[in-house]
Amino acid sequence: MKYFIASDIHGSAYWCRKTLEAYEKSGAERLIILGDILYHGPRNDLPRDYAPKEVIEMLNPLKNKIWAVRGNCEAEVDQMVLKFPVLADYAILVLNGHTIFATHGHVFNEVNLPPLSDGDVLLHGHTHLINAEKMEKDGISFYHLNPGSTSIPKGGNPNSYAIIDGDIFSIYDFEGNVLKSINLLRD
Repeated sequence: MKYFIASDIHGSAYWCRKTLEAYEKSGAERLIILGDILYHGPRNDLPRDYAPKEVIEMLNPLKNKIWAVRGNCEAEVDQMVLKFPVLADYAILVLNGHTIFATHGHVFNEVNLPPLSDGDVLLHGHTHLINAEKMEKDGISFYHLNPGSTSIPKGGNPNSYAIIDGDIFSIYDFEGNVLKSINLLRD
């Protein structure tokens, strides 16, 4: 099965629209959002077409297709306006036989690992930097995946999203180019 992953929309109506267009085109079963949906945060400049109310209007109709975790910019007021859960600090997903610890990344990340077993996947946003690699830390071999940011990329990266299709995790720019890819069984 195919899953679409986005992170760090930060209230950008423009990039939310582009994300939903890419999601629809992908044919993915679910949209996984790794936090920081509505607010841009005090450390970021305003993203293009900052309009949180428009983002709400675009995402709420998809409430039965979205799985989301809380970012460091989410607050209880966000849950009052969004019709899908956004306040869980993490989700443990089993997708295509892979155990995935999905979180925003401000608490658990490659430096501060959550409880993982060999071969598990740590999936997070927060840094706005793309990543897809196999890592080893504290005697655990795991996959570290980050789709980057849809609206405020950093480190010279383009605006991006990711797709998990079977065993393949790929990060794309909004022109459809693969930026990075990893096989979760072999790499």
